Amino acid sequence: MESEFTFTRFDQACERFPNNTAIVFLGDKFSFKKLRNMVHRFAAGLAQMGVKKGDRVVIYLSNCVQLVVTFLATQKIGAVAVLVSPIYTSHELEYMINDSGATTVVCHDTNFGYVREILPNTGLKNVIVSNLLDLVSWPKRLVATLLDKVPHGKVRKGVETHSFASVLKAPAIPPKVDIDPIADLSYILYTGGTTGFPKGVPGNHWGHTSYVNDITDHVFAGHVKTGGDAYIAVNPLFHIMALGLFMGLGLNLGNTTVLMPVPQVDAILMAIQRYQVRWMLGVPALYRMILENDRQEMYDLGSLKYCYCGGDVLPREVLQRWKDRVGAPIYQVYGSTEAGHVTYSRLDAGDPPPMSIGVPLPSRRTRIVDPDTMEPVPHGEVGELIVTSAHSIKEYLNKPEESELSFVSLEGEKYYRTSDYVREGDDGQIFYVERSADILKHKGYRVSASEVEAVLQDHPVVVGACVVGVPDPKVGERVKAIVVLKDDAKGVGATELIKFCSERLAKYKVPAYIEFRDMLPKSKVGKLLRREIRDEERRRLEKEKKSRSA
Repeated sequence: MESEFTFTRFDQACERFPNNTAIVFLGDKFSFKKLRNMVHRFAAGLAQMGVKKGDRVVIYLSNCVQLVVTFLATQKIGAVAVLVSPIYTSHELEYMINDSGATTVVCHDTNFGYVREILPNTGLKNVIVSNLLDLVSWPKRLVATLLDKVPHGKVRKGVETHSFASVLKAPAIPPKVDIDPIADLSYILYTGGTTGFPKGVPGNHWGHTSYVNDITDHVFAGHVKTGGDAYIAVNPLFHIMALGLFMGLGLNLGNTTVLMPVPQVDAILMAIQRYQVRWMLGVPALYRMILENDRQEMYDLGSLKYCYCGGDVLPREVLQRWKDRVGAPIYQVYGSTEAGHVTYSRLDAGDPPPMSIGVPLPSRRTRIVDPDTMEPVPHGEVGELIVTSAHSIKEYLNKPEESELSFVSLEGEKYYRTSDYVREGDDGQIFYVERSADILKHKGYRVSASEVEAVLQDHPVVVGACVVGVPDPKVGERVKAIVVLKDDAKGVGATELIKFCSERLAKYKVPAYIEFRDMLPKSKVGKLLRREIRDEERRRLEKEKKSRSA
């Protein structure tokens, strides 16, 4: 089967709606015809550089047209897209490049310095560099340059370094590649690990397109205007939720996606008004930011009809305030890097009830089980959500121990353990209750407590660390670390440890608070009791809240 497998619906949209706007980026419009031409040229350029089927290509970019072109081009030639956050440090980036075996990276000039720093320690052969404005019209680039509105980074020339524009000069004739949709990888994404290292999550072509097709054919059927709708993409496309919605709602259906490089509230509201956006995906922090913006009443948001929230629990007061302001509810989408998109709210069932995460997609099978026995819990009772699908890959890259912890075999099928606790309602909807103490959610980002603990324990005077989430209505949870120092440690405080973490972790993972203790709570077998400390923090916050209201 040729690489057209991944491209079938995108190509159909390009044939049917060649002159429709596929992407709006910083005010510039890119038609489906133009986008496909760039994808074909970039795919051919990658092939000329020696990138072939199965090779890993790290995409180290923020939301921009270059990210879209690179992702689709890698799929076209059978390469594997390794999508990573553009705010990752060199410490995180080096690990992911080496773990995935990547030989090519596409980055912004502003984060080229991180790539250059780790180059000698990796197997990278090609570094493709782009400025954020490389693909926008020259008048915009000129104005931005004159006003110094877009940052530029220094790029050191080398035999391995290429400009994005130079790769795009190839003829639009990519090589034809045979792809097995089950055996061949489409992407590798990274998520937090329980042993302190991020876990690579491989996804094949069939597993990826299965949930994308689900949302196209089932969730949105009867609601979306094929070839005549507009969606605003604010969430980063390196995240499985944003990438899937972008493909299923935008590119596959001939619709316009307004692609936002950063979540700047006024720019988002202006774009919704200008392009009559009907569809939106956000995290709770984004919806709260919009509602608390002093100028949000200046914008007409009447076009919004289908607003989705994912990544974390949506507070009821945000849900109600949004409905009052916009006149439309916020629907839920739930998923994970390992399982893809799992559940969606029903669009034809009225406003979703509080804490509902919707119903499972047709290609996903879920169970609610006792986390200790893996036996199903009685209907309506709380248990751990586990999920499987027929064609997804059910193991981590290079991590058999992590795979054994996170995947469980039941009746001949392998399920992913989400570590989220839920219950099922009478109408089949799943209601979220709480998550494992090992996982934090900050601004919709998933933070592994173990990963942050491992970095802290790399500091020469730290002998123990416990990381928990402190509830915060604005961002979900803030990261707090409880730290035990060596007896002879001198002069080491919270500032130094936060700086130490900042040099090794993306900003959203860095602890906001550090508390020092003489010891950490552990079980009889020496297991760290994070939940006990998290419960302490909740009780402390409740006590402070009561004292303020007294």
